Amino acid sequence: MAVRTGEQFIAGLRDGRDVWYDGKQVEDVTRFSEFEPSIAALARGYDLQHDPAHRDIATCASPEFGERIARAFEIPRTMEHLRLKRESFITTATPTCGMLGRGPDFLNAMIMALGVKPNFFAECSPQCADAITGYYEYIARNDLYLTHALLDPQLDKGKLRHEQSDPGTPLRVVERNSDGLVVHGIKRIATAAPYADELLVWPFPPTFRPGEEDYANVFAIPMNTKGLKTLCRRSFASHGPREDFPLSAQFDEMDATVVFDHVLVPWDRVFLHGDIALLNRLYKESRMREITAHQTNARLEVKLGFIYALLVELARAAGLDQHPGTMEMLGEAAVRVEVIRSTTRSAELQATVDADNGVLYPDLPALQAGRALGPIYYPEMINMIRKISGGGLIQLPVSLAEFDSPIGEALEKSLAGAGISGRDKSALMKLAWDLCGSEFGARHELYEMNYAGERSALLAGIQREYSRAGHYRDHLTAFMEGL
Repeated sequence: MAVRTGEQFIAGLRDGRDVWYDGKQVEDVTRFSEFEPSIAALARGYDLQHDPAHRDIATCASPEFGERIARAFEIPRTMEHLRLKRESFITTATPTCGMLGRGPDFLNAMIMALGVKPNFFAECSPQCADAITGYYEYIARNDLYLTHALLDPQLDKGKLRHEQSDPGTPLRVVERNSDGLVVHGIKRIATAAPYADELLVWPFPPTFRPGEEDYANVFAIPMNTKGLKTLCRRSFASHGPREDFPLSAQFDEMDATVVFDHVLVPWDRVFLHGDIALLNRLYKESRMREITAHQTNARLEVKLGFIYALLVELARAAGLDQHPGTMEMLGEAAVRVEVIRSTTRSAELQATVDADNGVLYPDLPALQAGRALGPIYYPEMINMIRKISGGGLIQLPVSLAEFDSPIGEALEKSLAGAGISGRDKSALMKLAWDLCGSEFGARHELYEMNYAGERSALLAGIQREYSRAGHYRDHLTAFMEGL
């Protein structure tokens, strides 16, 4: 079963997992109203892998596994591999308009990246190297859906983990035995945790210091593991017709806190433990960034392209699409889409082979441009929606069904636009509101703004690791010497 269907994905979620919402335990996540829309969207993504129109993009024949697997698991060794991976990311993101930031392909790509770097994990132990390669094979062969939990609770940010008033709140090892590690504590923010198959845990940011060894662990467990609780935030899903809530009725990703109550992690699922120096090197030297940023930027391209198209239609509905000021703003939006679009393709063209494993990695500096600019571009384009829509966003009918009621004629006259009916214009405005005015939209804006972590740290890291700095400095030096 290397490529699952939507039905198989849903069936796998009925596994006795311990999920809580509003102080109550959820008996069956697949039949819980707050999760059903996202689960259905994810199931459609699994079914897409079997659709003849998309199968050869979304999946591939794997020489390593001897069977067909989801494309995100494929080990890239040629530029064509990278192109097809990007196309698969776009194919997967398009039906959800890029709104599922933690769809299966993101963590699938990350697990592939970790799985092809056994030499890094061997520095912890040979068993850790075997564990990560075995886990990658297991996930790929079963086409499982992962989430991850990276962050500790927001406690006293001026203190290290072991210096907190309760050092047991951040997740840490409390026992090591012949069976594995026993861990206890809390992690957040695990997006899609209620309906993922597995949970990958590793601490971020990788800035561990002496004394924090018990907190330095990388492992994975099933979501129904004994002692693991998933605590959900309030849902931002809208319960109503899709025409009234185009995005929020379908694509609200649930974010969750995961609580570990003396959970046993078997040794074959422990990839790194107790080594703070090695953990601090993980994010960079595993090269997961190149692989995951390739997916991230492809998904963001879809999302920004969708918003650009909405901006154009809103401008037309208002009769402003030829207005110089509006055209300038739309041009700015198009430029933002193209910048993000260019990062993946540029990274593919500048890809290099890693001598350690023969894997072809897309160019990191090109991808980092997207990671740095995406958190700026997204809120800027959302503000463009607010600017073009103006006060019309406020005066919308409760439901588009009102146009078929006795007040429909009055609504039509009051809400019609430039060459567009009142009903059709209202449908556009409801989509705009879902993006810029609803709780769903606010969550997405916050999500994209914080996607790559603290911006100052991201930019400092880009400068610290900028691989082309020497080339440009050499040019400057040669010029100055020539004077």
